[in-house]
Amino acid sequence: MIKQPAYLKKGDKIAIVCPASRLPRPIDKAIEVFLSWGLEVVLGESVTAEHHQFAGTDELRRADLQRFMDDPSVSAIIAGRGGYGCLRIIDELDFTHFVENPKWIVGFSDVTVLLSHLYAVYGIQSIHGPMPYTFDDATPESLESLRCALFGEPIEYRYPNLPKSGAIIGGNLTLLVMLEGSVSAMDYTDKILFIEDIGERPAAVDRMMRMLDRSGKLKKLKGLIVGAFNEMPQEKIPFGQTIQEIILQVVSKYDYLVYFDFPAGHIDDNRAIVVGKGLG
Repeated sequence: MIKQPAYLKKGDKIAIVCPASRLPRPIDKAIEVFLSWGLEVVLGESVTAEHHQFAGTDELRRADLQRFMDDPSVSAIIAGRGGYGCLRIIDELDFTHFVENPKWIVGFSDVTVLLSHLYAVYGIQSIHGPMPYTFDDATPESLESLRCALFGEPIEYRYPNLPKSGAIIGGNLTLLVMLEGSVSAMDYTDKILFIEDIGERPAAVDRMMRMLDRSGKLKKLKGLIVGAFNEMPQEKIPFGQTIQEIILQVVSKYDYLVYFDFPAGHIDDNRAIVVGKGLG
């Protein structure tokens, strides 16, 4: 049974927390945007906390997220940024109250850990979308898609012929691979898989795609959506294939469609996707 959190309405309260890396700059633009949507904004302690590269210690970040997960007055939790850190706290979170009263959790990149865990373990939908750290450069279209996702309004995507059956799952490719073998790994059967990544060499992308294929995860998909794969470092000896060529070669034996250049990932035009929901 898939659980959909209640959509937001004007006057609802949302919380911003940083479950992973610390914020290097203020998020005033994001707060202004949320207020313009008629939402009340509360900030977690982790928004201003620092512990090396993290937004506070593991315990501080866990407690911060836990507090808002359990707070019935908070209707959605927005991750301030990604980076690294969600994997360090996921197993210490208590989802007892959250499962009884689910709310939207929003983020991408490292927050893929939370989004995947929610769907894999509890069947709860979440939103893969822009985070406050990215609002300064985000396109109006990406921010509008997040508003629509939160308020339950239709989201218009670039591809009119995307599969209408099958829930969309996925997120950052590196994190999806890291979650394999754990309770947080999603079931890919009859799903539309979305992947994106940043800063990975072509050889690493090839390795991860082949690992997912060898584990059987790519065999029974309804479709594959490829978002941005950007800031790919150059290798001393060229790998010899583009990211598109790598992905197509790995899934060429399957008969589902593959869609490239989907507007989502580590780019300014990062459109919101509801994880666990169909695109129709």
